[in-house]
Amino acid sequence: MATHVLRLDDASYQEIRGYRLLGFLLFLISDSILFSSFIFSYLYDRAASPTWPPPGVERPDVYLIAVNSIVLFGSGVTMHLAMEGWRHAQRSRFVGFIVATILLGCTFLSGQLYEYMHLHDTWAGSTFGAFFFTLTGMHGFHVLIGVFFLITVLIQALRGTYTTQRYMGLTAATLYWHFVDVIWVALFFLFYVY
Repeated sequence: MATHVLRLDDASYQEIRGYRLLGFLLFLISDSILFSSFIFSYLYDRAASPTWPPPGVERPDVYLIAVNSIVLFGSGVTMHLAMEGWRHAQRSRFVGFIVATILLGCTFLSGQLYEYMHLHDTWAGSTFGAFFFTLTGMHGFHVLIGVFFLITVLIQALRGTYTTQRYMGLTAATLYWHFVDVIWVALFFLFYVY
């Protein structure tokens, strides 16, 4: 069975790229709406409660998660540098920085798992605990999906799927990773600072 590779001219590729980028941005907007609905529910419950967190619920450890946050924000920097490496045809720089991003994402997930394992038992059954685990768990799931997404685009890049002019998958992966970073800024502020 013969397979044929469809090659698009530059104008067709740019048009299709525009539609794919728009579709991906609409996905990120819908994901933002999902997070926003949970965040606004949390803020509503927090405002309606006379004390927050509820009595008997200890606040999470800020120092542990601050280090974990630095790891995640650092991964945003390495992802940006990976993308710049690809744009400037610096393959080894791209590979090094995207592997660093993947490792930093896994480190963040390990830190979050460690935090979950060492939280106080007073959180069970509390509204604060429910919001905390729902929002940070949903974010952690997004980071996990992002790690798999980055591994996939790394394999595709190494196989020659992308060129220095055509790299929509890498653009989508970069946008997704930065989205995960921005969501964490909001969650870090809500649960650990505010």
